[in-house]
Amino acid sequence: QVQLVESGGGLVQTGGSLRLSCAASGRTFSSYSMGWFRQTPGKEREFVAAIHWSGGTTYYADSVKGRFIISRDNAKNTGYLQMNSLKPEDTAVYYCAARYGVAVTTTRYAYWGQGTQVTVSS
Repeated sequence: QVQLVESGGGLVQTGGSLRLSCAASGRTFSSYSMGWFRQTPGKEREFVAAIHWSGGTTYYADSVKGRFIISRDNAKNTGYLQMNSLKPEDTAVYYCAARYGVAVTTTRYAYWGQGTQVTVSS
């Protein structure tokens, strides 16, 4: 089992920045790839970014490419999502997720956090 806890969400103005954190406990975090997803009411959960367990490979949704940066610190069992140049359409609940093995851009992750709200005001 892997437990994930997100933090760092909040209210920010358009053009601002936030950094989300995902603290992992349980199994060896360094063996798990991590993803970030977001969801708004009435819509399906949407892929945002993912990082391979080694940190060597990253993936981004086109909508966030060039603005968001995913990273991880395996020594701290923590993953991050740096969000820059935020737009109102980035408003959502953001979830981190983990899976053993390679990172994927679908929701095929075994473990999920509880989510953190990000609101971008115009």
